[in-house]
Amino acid sequence: MSTEENSSSTTPTNFIRDLIDADNASGRFGGRVHTRFPPEPNGYLHIGHAKSICLNFGLAIKYGGQCNLRFDDTNPTKEDVEYVESIQDDVRWLGFQWDNLFYASDYFETIYQYAEKLIEKGLAYVDSCSTEEIRQMRGSLTQPGTPGPYRDRTVEENLDLFRRMRAGEFPDGAHVLRAKIDLAHTNLNMRDPLLYRIRHAEHHRTGKAWCIYPLYDFTHGYSDSLEQITHSICTLEFENHRPLYDWLIDVLDLYHPQQIEFARLNLTHMMMSKRKLLELVETNAVSGWDDPRMPTIAGIRRRGYTPAAMRAFCEEIGVTKFNGLTEIVVLENAVRADLNKTSNRVMAVINPLKVVIDNYPDDLVEEMEAINNPEDPSAGSRLVPFSKTLYIERDDFMEDPPKQFFRLSPGREVRLRWGYLVTCTSVVKDPATGEVTEVHCTYDPATRGGNAPDNRKVKSTIHWVSAAHAVSAEVRLYDHLFSIANVADIPEDEDWKDYLNPKSLVVVPDAKLERSLATAKPLDRCQFERIGYFCVDKESTPDKLIFNRTVTLKDDWAKIQKKQGK
Repeated sequence: MSTEENSSSTTPTNFIRDLIDADNASGRFGGRVHTRFPPEPNGYLHIGHAKSICLNFGLAIKYGGQCNLRFDDTNPTKEDVEYVESIQDDVRWLGFQWDNLFYASDYFETIYQYAEKLIEKGLAYVDSCSTEEIRQMRGSLTQPGTPGPYRDRTVEENLDLFRRMRAGEFPDGAHVLRAKIDLAHTNLNMRDPLLYRIRHAEHHRTGKAWCIYPLYDFTHGYSDSLEQITHSICTLEFENHRPLYDWLIDVLDLYHPQQIEFARLNLTHMMMSKRKLLELVETNAVSGWDDPRMPTIAGIRRRGYTPAAMRAFCEEIGVTKFNGLTEIVVLENAVRADLNKTSNRVMAVINPLKVVIDNYPDDLVEEMEAINNPEDPSAGSRLVPFSKTLYIERDDFMEDPPKQFFRLSPGREVRLRWGYLVTCTSVVKDPATGEVTEVHCTYDPATRGGNAPDNRKVKSTIHWVSAAHAVSAEVRLYDHLFSIANVADIPEDEDWKDYLNPKSLVVVPDAKLERSLATAKPLDRCQFERIGYFCVDKESTPDKLIFNRTVTLKDDWAKIQKKQGK
């Protein structure tokens, strides 16, 4: 279990609420709560970002405050309008609406002026060393940094060079602007960190107006300050950056938010690195950013996850200061819990086996009433056609079953869901392979609806689809993208893509579905009874239905098979 995971009987941890409560009690920030969600638009958001979205927007809602959506668009070579739009869609899909929409690029001129003030105060300088030289001169955890040859440039020289950098006089990499702090500081982030770099690239909003761009550490604190953010909530890797965040604001005597760090979300069998997710997309290891196996919000939405399930999951795991690994079953259980309440039940056969009821009238078709959702009486019922020839799941029949198999087998009676009690009388086999191709049964006409008038006990109920009325569909059975539980455990000297699960997608080309699904539309969700929860894929059409498996149901027989080593 994860250090972030909580049982349903306990209150999820959220130390950030405790800090905000203390701030409000002391009168800090005048009792205001103003948060922000600041993604970089260089890729699609993933489940880890969903946790941050729910946290930042949730805190604003809880305390009657505000939450900004701010795009950290300071790296023009990696950012795109496509990502800006997808991020806005993701926030809305999760059920939130920002109070203000900002971009770091809104503040480029102001932040540039802040940089000049630092230079004027002798707290920043233009360094003309190479990237490798700067890296070497910063020292290590055990060795202090050493000053470079440009650290003592005069204020006038630094201002002149910095303004010429802005004017575009120098090529990329010729100069950088660095803060002048302490090269012997125990925190490497305080050893004259980079503030600006030259980058002749067109920006998605400002075009070619700028050829120098501020780095994230220099930008986000000032952006928080300008927006009057009260609680700047970051993931734990920014804890060592907080002294720089505080220093940059304090040396200019600006409004000072409180930065708070929390543990990011790590899930078993999932990769959360945007760089590596991009590699999966670019190498066609997946079909795109919204491939239902991807941990992106776009991917889980296409797979059939619900916003309510994601919010419930984020609330359940809580917020801590300790990095941990959350079992993916915690997420899947949250999805099951929500879909169980909201999804209509339908019958679908993934691996069809033909069943012929020999004593059922050849031309008779009965309409069986089926309850749509036992968890929601308002969902009503539907009529399901029943006829002489049916399809059942091949796994629901065994010619020579073990003791704990109670489904259909020769001489055994089972209940057909909403239909009749039937008894297997014989089978037809492929003479070449010996595989059972057809099962013959008889039915008891007195058991319509699946109820025996003499209350005889039947140990198994199986689902079915009328062969004459079945709707054909492609069904995509999705599983974990990675075969290894903790992706972080992959050795550095090995290719992490070697741990992709080869069975993460199994395509069933011709599943048989009940008639009611013929008009299913993209993103419609349902439960295939006894199989799992499914969602209509965005590529589905009336002529070619496509269903994605969202999550499986609990399968006791699979557990028995596992124990038996099968």
